[in-house]
Amino acid sequence: MNKILSIKDLSISFFSDGKSNEIIHKISYHLNENEILGIVGESGSGKSVSSLAILRLLPKKISKITSGSIIFENQDLAKLPLKAFQKIRGQKIAMIFQEPMSSLNPSMICGKQVEEILKQHTNLSKKEIKEETLSLFEKVKLPQPDRVYKSYPHEISGGQKQRVMIAMAIACKPQILIADEPTTALDVTVQNDIIALLKELQTETKMSVIFITHDLSLISQIANRVLVMYKGNIVEQNTVEAIFKSPQHHYTKALINSRPSLSNRLKKLPTIDDVMANTVSEEIITSEMRKTQHKKIYSQKPLLEVINIEKEYVSKSGWFKKPQHFKAVNNISFKLYEGETLGLVGESGCGKSTLGNAILLLDRPTAGTILFKGKDITKLSLEEVKILRKDIQIIFQDPYSSLNPRLTVGKAIMEPMEVHNLYSSTSERKEKTIEILNRVGLNESYFNRYPHEFSGGQRQRIGIARTVALQPKLIVCDESVSALDISVQAQVLNLLNELKEKFGFTYIFISHDLAVVKYMSDQLLVMNKGRIEELDDADTIYNAPKKDYTKKLINAIPKGLI
Repeated sequence: MNKILSIKDLSISFFSDGKSNEIIHKISYHLNENEILGIVGESGSGKSVSSLAILRLLPKKISKITSGSIIFENQDLAKLPLKAFQKIRGQKIAMIFQEPMSSLNPSMICGKQVEEILKQHTNLSKKEIKEETLSLFEKVKLPQPDRVYKSYPHEISGGQKQRVMIAMAIACKPQILIADEPTTALDVTVQNDIIALLKELQTETKMSVIFITHDLSLISQIANRVLVMYKGNIVEQNTVEAIFKSPQHHYTKALINSRPSLSNRLKKLPTIDDVMANTVSEEIITSEMRKTQHKKIYSQKPLLEVINIEKEYVSKSGWFKKPQHFKAVNNISFKLYEGETLGLVGESGCGKSTLGNAILLLDRPTAGTILFKGKDITKLSLEEVKILRKDIQIIFQDPYSSLNPRLTVGKAIMEPMEVHNLYSSTSERKEKTIEILNRVGLNESYFNRYPHEFSGGQRQRIGIARTVALQPKLIVCDESVSALDISVQAQVLNLLNELKEKFGFTYIFISHDLAVVKYMSDQLLVMNKGRIEELDDADTIYNAPKKDYTKKLINAIPKGLI
């Protein structure tokens, strides 16, 4: 096979306060023509940084390639004059970024954003550029290309935004496409569609693809070869089959084992540290153990009863147009028992987060009843809702935006205690906060530090600590692990289960990751277009789904070689 790109002894350093910190250590690899190369590793492993270096997109003032070469078409891209390099970036080597919302210009319609690329790199006329843009939108299977062309990014779904990004990336028929976590925030079905689309485009155009992700099951679906990165080094590289059937490095084994299995339910998910230290627990929760636990849970009175809940939104798109009514949640009823975890799944727009917000009274339902401990909370006054907040809490998807950047971690955890007059003094609250920090795997030294000083996984632990501080009865976990690496996700899921056992918490666990939901849940509620599609024991639904929609969701879980 001919090599299209060769990276040799590449080292990259970042600079802070006059000190140099090498984060990529003399890595070497190549990309073949007509090949999909997967790069996997956790956040901070160096996979994105090393790929950004290929396109010279590293921050100029604080980073530098300190050694090595990046050879493309017999030229070292690291040393190429900027003017010559600009003819390569976007035209011969293109990139799809992880977050399409922040990568697309919110003030420009989608069609014009793709046209910009064609204007810069081709000699097509204005009319030809528009035709080519619409043709690209058809190629990436965007519904109603004319409508998307005229739409702003906020007017289309996450999956459609990602397709616009792909259209931009392939506009100039590049020889190399770098896809950096292009499906991380997407539903499992949309993710499946994007993967199928990328494979189809690669087969059709014969371009070479570098596919970066932390999800190994995804890599096994799409790549020919895989590189595994850990702490700025390539620890293993081989064919997909060799990596998954006989991984050589402990870290690769750890990544493969950290994901919840769809067949067995381990009592504790193995983390990277467990596998590296050879301390993995093999203890399994058997179906008999689940039955015993469920008998105990379902013999009580329900903690929460949701009866015929509806949430309707009214939109008015013009002065003389009739208002349009849209039911995001339509006639939903279920019961939730103390100590239970109810999994809530469905594609984006199915109404699962709206339902969560209605239960939390963050967005009150337009019809129906919600009984919490037998009392209808939809009729509570604002003052009574404030008191209720102690008992019903939420863990958000993005811990960084849900923490106040100006408050230290200690103060952020103590704040809800003060609001609800818990404990008699500041010193007692501080003592309890340190106890909670230890409980979530952090320690006293974190008390006076700020959120920006922590990793994503640590921030999620802080978010959990803040929620746990009030010792609520019910916690809504809204996509609370979806943005985390596989190994960090395992740590957080273990923590949630440990806290549930210790404090008797009840969870509503909302996620688009079906493997995670199955692992966590007692009962499973599948939502589709605002309605309940299926509601039953989680294992029963996974083993024998009754509805076609549920089957579609389960079949879309990336299984690959795992």
